[in-house]
Amino acid sequence: MATPARRTSKARKRMRRGHIKLTTPNLSLDPKTGEYTMPHHVSPSGFYKGRKVIKDKK
Repeated sequence: MATPARRTSKARKRMRRGHIKLTTPNLSLDPKTGEYTMPHHVSPSGFYKGRKVIKDKK
């Protein structure tokens, strides 16, 4: 069995896991509606690239 001869220290373990982290989502401000949206996604009000692409349910 391959087992480590010495215990991995906290510093070494944290160095190895340094790239595992949460990233903040990229948000862009829609100038027409003033809402923050994800790039290349339709806004909650139905706008994409400044024009209405989803009709209301009325």
